[in-house]
Amino acid sequence: MTRRRYILLSAVTLATGLLATGTTTVLAATRASASAGHTTAIAYGKIEKKRKPKPKPKPRTTTTTTVPGPNEAPPSGSVGISEEGSTLLLPLFELWSTAYHQRYANASVTPGGGGSGKGITDAAGGVVNIGASDAYLSSSQVAQFPGMKNIALAISSQMVNYNIPFFRGHIKLSGQVLSAIYQGKITEWNDPAITALNPTLPIPADKIVVLHRSDSSGDTFIFSSYLSAADANGWGTSVGYGTSISFPSITNSLGESGNAGMLSGCQATPGCITYIGISYESKAAAAGLGLAELQNASGNYELPTPSTVIAEAQALQAKTPPNETLSMIYDSAPGGYPIVNYEYAIIPPKETSTQEAQAVQAFLNWAIDPAKGGNSSFLGQVNFQPLPSAIRALSEKQIAQITG
Repeated sequence: MTRRRYILLSAVTLATGLLATGTTTVLAATRASASAGHTTAIAYGKIEKKRKPKPKPKPRTTTTTTVPGPNEAPPSGSVGISEEGSTLLLPLFELWSTAYHQRYANASVTPGGGGSGKGITDAAGGVVNIGASDAYLSSSQVAQFPGMKNIALAISSQMVNYNIPFFRGHIKLSGQVLSAIYQGKITEWNDPAITALNPTLPIPADKIVVLHRSDSSGDTFIFSSYLSAADANGWGTSVGYGTSISFPSITNSLGESGNAGMLSGCQATPGCITYIGISYESKAAAAGLGLAELQNASGNYELPTPSTVIAEAQALQAKTPPNETLSMIYDSAPGGYPIVNYEYAIIPPKETSTQEAQAVQAFLNWAIDPAKGGNSSFLGQVNFQPLPSAIRALSEKQIAQITG
């Protein structure tokens, strides 16, 4: 018995020792592998290194540089600036002056008319801070007044209107026919030269009465520029163009002052034909005046709509020089209206003071800002179009050069 119990006890002891030894070996191996950062690969008896995870890329920090726009706020203290000239621009300046004063109570802009010629003359003489003009400065004016500027503010156009009682429709007219009318060579509305362009319209045999501007006018400048371009060998050589020209002396002609005068004069004169700035379009329609389709250099007849005005302006945009002196009349853009122009702020060689110069700069920057004065909420009321960004940049550079 004693010997049998001894043998059994020895066997149990041996088995327990072997089990403890194996467990200790496995634990030791596991700890060794873990501490060394290794994983024991059972298959094929190989040990592979565990790849360390790639560090996460740090987020990039971008720096945004904000370039300040042109200053639109007037200088401190009460300041007033004056404007006069173009009656085509006058309705827009009236809208602008009210809105700008509401935004900046210390600044006032006093607008006035008188025609583009007066605006240019008074700006040159330092009588006003801003002269408004539908016409750019001539080379002789630039030479006479060094430093005077014409700064584009917006794009406009000109209508040719008529008063033919009991007739409704858009009469097609070419520059050559208009030239003959204003020279007294065509005196009746049903003249063959007119009916040939309008074979389907029942145009009556009314006498034509020609209206023209008696004051110095940018509207006369662009209208006579159209006649000169379209009838180069006729009107172009015998009459020419300018803010003040010697219209042919004919019996069926009347002179009127300002766009308002042209509109009321034509309304009161049956058979009349006249040229009026596009800012008076709604008033002309309310007065019952007809609106002509004019022939462009491509031979197409167009009305002065936003799309035709923009088409003409876009075709000439790249030709605009840094001083923005450019004729936009009678271009070959197929869908372009042929009497289109930049509306200009004529700036004296030097303003009367530094404060006034800063006030003019601020106001003009505000006026051409597409979110401010250059917005459709203002321009749409007078049927103007905004400056393209490239042209606005040219205007901003000129505005920055205004001194006092």
